[in-house]
Amino acid sequence: MRIVIIGATGNIGTAVLRRLHDAAAPHELVGIARRRPDERAEPYRGVEWHLVDVSVPGAVPELASLLDGADAVLHLAWILQPNHRERELWATNVDGLRRTLGAAVTARVPHVVVASSVGAYSRGPKHSRVGEEWPTGGVHTSHYSRHKAVDERVLDAFEAANPDVVVTRVRPGLVFQRDAASEIARLFVGALLPVGWLGRVRVPVLPVPAQVISQAVHADDLADAIVRIIERRVGGAFNVAGEPVLDPVALSEVVGARRVVPVRLAVVRALMWLSWKLRLQNSDPGWLDIAANVPVMSTDRARSELDWAPRRRSTDALREVLDGLADGAGLDASPPLAPRA
Repeated sequence: MRIVIIGATGNIGTAVLRRLHDAAAPHELVGIARRRPDERAEPYRGVEWHLVDVSVPGAVPELASLLDGADAVLHLAWILQPNHRERELWATNVDGLRRTLGAAVTARVPHVVVASSVGAYSRGPKHSRVGEEWPTGGVHTSHYSRHKAVDERVLDAFEAANPDVVVTRVRPGLVFQRDAASEIARLFVGALLPVGWLGRVRVPVLPVPAQVISQAVHADDLADAIVRIIERRVGGAFNVAGEPVLDPVALSEVVGARRVVPVRLAVVRALMWLSWKLRLQNSDPGWLDIAANVPVMSTDRARSELDWAPRRRSTDALREVLDGLADGAGLDASPPLAPRA
């Protein structure tokens, strides 16, 4: 198969390339990114690389030429910063998807796979699980969630207009791997606050709002699900997450805390907003709103239709990132994942 990956050098794209290189049948791989990786290094070796920025209005003709003859296109292009300038995020996160879909129509690509997110879901339950039919209206206080929800509407319209194209939406929880530790620190913490201690210090007490309950998946497990989707050409939506759910108790076990101290969500949110507004750290309070409001997903469809199951526990994936923060881990061959990008 000829598989084109847009956003191939990031956290998810790097894991997908690793998985595709290990596939039983060899594939012809095309990587599209804004910055060129070290093509001599794994997993970027043996990939046909092209530099295209999907946020640029004139990108469609070039994308269409690169998608010509593709059996599938995997759209992973997404940016989280600068989150004080949402218009710049929109150009990549929403308009970039529209350009990919327009190019896919021109090139007559039969299968389009798009990375959505648990963040696309509307507010839902934390102590029962929802399937892929749960509404994708997003959490409107989060720019990330709003953009993911808009992308879901873009895909709805695309599917209606192109019934001959198989469209798949992959909705993972938080995606962790050691190679992404430095990137995660840059995106969510920034340069002003030290992060190395997070992987070294076992805090005795963990103050966290009781509503903060999330799901996570190791990047390699997510990549396995994506490759199964592409190779089987399965359409529709798939929730992808590891176990266990990351509730306050599970988080305390990861960081080695002896007890959890519940704190008011409003207080934490106010502190996040103020420190973000002052540019002391990079996480806007919308991320807390996602963690406190999106539902817990069922992964039954992925398990039954893809024969997929996560090989790594979500707590181990989170611990891997924390240890990576302590070591300044990253991937030198990838511009976005490099330790000192």
